[in-house]
Amino acid sequence: MSRPFDSFVIFAEMRTGSNFLEANLNEIPGVVCHGEAFNPHFIGQKNRDRSLGVTMAQRAADPLRLVAAMKAEPGVLPGFRFFHDHDPRVLDHVLADRRCAKVVLTRNPVDSYVSRKIAAETGQWKLTDMKHQRSARVRFDAAEFEAHLTQLQQFQQTLLHALQSSGQTAFYLSYEDVGDLQVLNGLVRFLGVEGRLESVSGKLKKQNPAPLSEKVSNFDEMVAALSRLDRFDLTRTPNFEPRKGPMVPGYVAAARAPLLFMPIKGGPVARVEGWMAALDAVDRDALQRNFNQKSLRQWKRGHPGHRSFTVVTHPLERAHDVFWTRILPVSGPNAMPTLRETLRRDYRVPLPEEGPGPGYGRDQHRVGFLAFLEFLKGNLGGQTGIRVDQAWASQSTLLQGMAQFALPDMVLRAERLVEDLAMLSAQIGRHALAPSGTTAEHPVPLSDIHDDALEAAARDAYHRDYLMFGYRAWRGA
Repeated sequence: MSRPFDSFVIFAEMRTGSNFLEANLNEIPGVVCHGEAFNPHFIGQKNRDRSLGVTMAQRAADPLRLVAAMKAEPGVLPGFRFFHDHDPRVLDHVLADRRCAKVVLTRNPVDSYVSRKIAAETGQWKLTDMKHQRSARVRFDAAEFEAHLTQLQQFQQTLLHALQSSGQTAFYLSYEDVGDLQVLNGLVRFLGVEGRLESVSGKLKKQNPAPLSEKVSNFDEMVAALSRLDRFDLTRTPNFEPRKGPMVPGYVAAARAPLLFMPIKGGPVARVEGWMAALDAVDRDALQRNFNQKSLRQWKRGHPGHRSFTVVTHPLERAHDVFWTRILPVSGPNAMPTLRETLRRDYRVPLPEEGPGPGYGRDQHRVGFLAFLEFLKGNLGGQTGIRVDQAWASQSTLLQGMAQFALPDMVLRAERLVEDLAMLSAQIGRHALAPSGTTAEHPVPLSDIHDDALEAAARDAYHRDYLMFGYRAWRGA
């Protein structure tokens, strides 16, 4: 029976016990771990500049050459240790390689942070006997630790997402597991190797076995600083909204000016497009549309100094515009009659059966809009069977979708569109040109019905947008 893997990678960080794990794996016949093979400053071990006949210069030109050299060794299962700051080209390769076993080694981040500080202070990164031990007390730096923690979390999230997306799994170990013989042999079994360890390697020793209170000079200050960290992310904003793609076909380029508009539906799209056309003294029909990623890259190459931008709108104002233009009408270019009937029937949104007629007034409009906002909260939270349309998807989610291709250079605000477009004009060397028209007016404007209940409902539905873009309560145009 063939092995499930032909190589392995240990994802770890400094001071997590990866040296000790490697020492144990190298005790097993048929397993060879090549250290930090893709550390940008050495190959495998400190002060080494080549491995398996591959030099650092050759590795820099083609890192997969070293991977191939490892796999070419006869009769062994090769592997290496990989940290977050190692060659990213190798990370992409091994994460996509289903024949490469993934091992994830972690440690309490406070312990690894303090251990790293001590090692940097003493210059001792490995210990083979306690008689050579060097010790030091280090100072805890809260800002430095938070940066360290963020770095670790981001790398772990990258690994987890890649494994989940590709349907792979990894063998997970903690720092304490590395000294557990049963766990180590479980790892060997996972790798598909026949050999087993009879005992844990004695080559390396734990360097700093003392409690943190004896290793940190400002221990009380450290405890106070850590207590302020939100370990369980209690202040996060849950987001169950489906992700969106970059929406490249909807992007609009000016006829001649080096401007690319990345529109967010529900905002002042027509007004911005009219401004772009006026900038080049052409009709809106002359604007360039229907891009794909290839043609958009070509446009960017052909327009050096280009600027891309989008426009965000106050969530309450945007939802109100969607309600008027898409939900209330029974027919028309933007109407959604099937959804409209579903909202009336299944979600108890009190919409006039034949659309807003002569008797449709302020009170009826407010009640219907409030019910629509309550529907949006459930829809964006993944609690309905109705897809999240781009017209009312949260703007932060749409921007994240754009980022899959390219982020806009500027995020303008609908409420200050005149000033922001003037600033954009200056960046491309054009005279300021005010956009024509104003914010869309509806038979029952938002200002006629706005109150605390509507504001609270909008904030419930679009909490992330309020948070990410810093919106306060709507105050009118």
